[in-house]
Amino acid sequence: MKVTYAWLKEYTPLAAPADLAKQLTLAGLEVEAVTPVAPPFSGVVVGAVLESGPHPDAQKLSLCQVTTDGSNRLQIICGAKNVRAGLKVAVAMVGAHLPDDMIIKRAKLRGLESNGMLCSARELGLGDEYDGIMELPESLPLNRDLREALDLDDVTLEVNATPNRGDCMSVFGIARDYAAAQERRYLTARVDPVAARGTAAFPVTLDAPAACPVFASRVIRGVKTGAPSPAWLRERLRRVGINSISPIVDVTNYVMMDLGQPMHAYDLARLDEGIRVRMAKPGERLTLLDDKEYPLDPDFLVIADARGAIGLAGVMGGRGTAIADTTTDVLLEAAHFAPEAIAGRARRLGLFTDAAQRFERGVDPTLPQVAIERATALLVDIVGGEPGPVQVTRAAVDRTAGAAEWVSLRRTRLARLLGVSVPDAEVHAVLAAVSGRVETTPDGWRVLKPPHRFDIRIEEDLIEEVARLRGFDSIAESHAVAPQVAGEATESRVTNDRLLTAMADRGYREVITYSFVDPALQQQLFPDTPSLRLANPISADLADMRVSLWIGLLQACRENLRRQQTRVRLFEIGKKFQLHGAERDGALEEIETLAAIATGARWPEQWGSAREALDFYDVKADVQGVLALTGDASSVRFEADTLSCLRPGRSARIYRGSTAVGWLGELHPQVVKAINLPTTVFLLELEIETAFISKALQYKGISKFPSVRRDLAIVIDESVPLAVLQENVTVSASGLLSELRVFDVYRGPGIESGRKSVALGLILQDSSRTLTDVDADAVVTAVMARLRDELSATIRDQ
Repeated sequence: MKVTYAWLKEYTPLAAPADLAKQLTLAGLEVEAVTPVAPPFSGVVVGAVLESGPHPDAQKLSLCQVTTDGSNRLQIICGAKNVRAGLKVAVAMVGAHLPDDMIIKRAKLRGLESNGMLCSARELGLGDEYDGIMELPESLPLNRDLREALDLDDVTLEVNATPNRGDCMSVFGIARDYAAAQERRYLTARVDPVAARGTAAFPVTLDAPAACPVFASRVIRGVKTGAPSPAWLRERLRRVGINSISPIVDVTNYVMMDLGQPMHAYDLARLDEGIRVRMAKPGERLTLLDDKEYPLDPDFLVIADARGAIGLAGVMGGRGTAIADTTTDVLLEAAHFAPEAIAGRARRLGLFTDAAQRFERGVDPTLPQVAIERATALLVDIVGGEPGPVQVTRAAVDRTAGAAEWVSLRRTRLARLLGVSVPDAEVHAVLAAVSGRVETTPDGWRVLKPPHRFDIRIEEDLIEEVARLRGFDSIAESHAVAPQVAGEATESRVTNDRLLTAMADRGYREVITYSFVDPALQQQLFPDTPSLRLANPISADLADMRVSLWIGLLQACRENLRRQQTRVRLFEIGKKFQLHGAERDGALEEIETLAAIATGARWPEQWGSAREALDFYDVKADVQGVLALTGDASSVRFEADTLSCLRPGRSARIYRGSTAVGWLGELHPQVVKAINLPTTVFLLELEIETAFISKALQYKGISKFPSVRRDLAIVIDESVPLAVLQENVTVSASGLLSELRVFDVYRGPGIESGRKSVALGLILQDSSRTLTDVDADAVVTAVMARLRDELSATIRDQ
């Protein structure tokens, strides 16, 4: 969120902006940027329009007489529609330097001289308004430099509060935390009450007391219509990134930014009978302020009247009761909604609002009445009106007003976790700056949990506060003392580190992708596989748990191809989430997986050979290479199989023995087209637990006797896979086969249709003697006999 230096300074003395940013960051509130509230300009002063009349030769121009000190008169020609006598304006004098390197000079417009310029907010870089010139407050003195008059040398700090620090989502919250860290002072929000001048009230009923235990409201009748927000309010909101809408809406936004309490204002004339805070009814729908209609689930908390839902509690108000230009009677709302009643609801509808962001993290339950008083004072001052009494409706059992909750801190535990001894007086001072009540106990302290600190629950939370507010940099560096425990190494399986190295050695690059994936993309790849839908997703395109690592790899590959990377090889080791049974009630299994994707050329670009496209067998070789690390490559086999996202005829199931351990194949052309991939890709997936069980190492001597080679060219059916051929050759070779090489596959003239010729190199070797030609011929004869009987193989004659 954004806050301004001047706004913060209204609550507590501050260091210089650069030092302030550093101090806040060290205290855990990261300042991501410090930016000026206005661009550089000079030579602009406060002036007043004395006379304004039409230009004699231009209908759209006005001829103005302007003074900047009460005694001089400057003739300035202006094209703004809102220029008029008596208006305080921003006057750029001759020689003034404006943003975008504009220098103001004397000029003639349609024959008349203009000595300066009356500036709009847009021309000074103070907003997007360009329909008219800036209308300055009457209280500003003439001839005062505009930067000084409007405090334009202020800076905006962009502060990133962590998710557990909802109390720092406001100017006051940040000032309170800063005062605790730098001054050891506990700030409290003090607001003077506004006396009721009428008796008007509006009935409120809490039907969901656990979700909404406190609802403060106030009726204000007779507000002025058509009045603009004052310049100071519009400018203050602009500096923190909020556009001005109307005085009533601007005031509610201002109070939210100031105190951290989201508010809402209703047009009282549009409300029917009374307010009810309840859960949404089945099938209920609601049109919100963004003019979109949303279906509501039964776990949505709504604000309703007699006609139905009029607002989504803690998220956004409804269009039907919104403040309009003609609104004269207003109902202000400031409620406390439990974080668990609001969390995730906005994101489920694709919304992101300031109110939801605060209520999800937790808002001080004591703030609603304070916020109502602050908003009332501002509204009455700006648009008048007759306020009724503040009406605070509480649940019969209000958890926020229950027994005091104390958290204890032991002196010994503090020293043990921080590694340093902190003086008791300093600890007490820090804790007193966190809470209004701190008591000393024999073994330490006990702290009354402040209502705004939802993150303080246990002793360790207080230890964190002591370390944070003292400054982590004040804790001296020391060596940790801990027993050294030898790590474990196993030979029963291939380690992940070894797999990472092996994949990198084969030219793949490791990526890490989200476990949350796009449901639409996952459905395209795995239409028949159930997946776990997140109840509270980060965004709509990260709403499902992945059933395969291929989803993230495909997205990463696509982005690389879009950035002119023509040869992509990526891999990841991570978990996929397999759901067995119904989406909510089924068992969820987490399976650690090695997955990879490859596309492009077989080899990196080089001069030694022509470019060759990657194919199925290149990726199959990669699979065989990593599985060979198990020492049991002979147990690996590939069987043709089909998967919805893989191309039929170019996909295979991977087995170790009789256990299926993964998939390999080319992405289906329809999927390639659907996800806008410019080229086809190949995918592999191996389940680590079953695929990488290592074979026990056994010593095997190297034979000192020479090997013998015999080559065979056999003709077999096209459907016979290499694995079956290898198995039959190995069985029939009687233990003399040390290696089997496939060096040619031929289809064409001389070979029957539906058959193929495979050339085999049999490397024969014995560990106890030199093999003779008779031995080698006997092996070849046995091999051919088995292949003829089992596979209907014949010897190729030509």
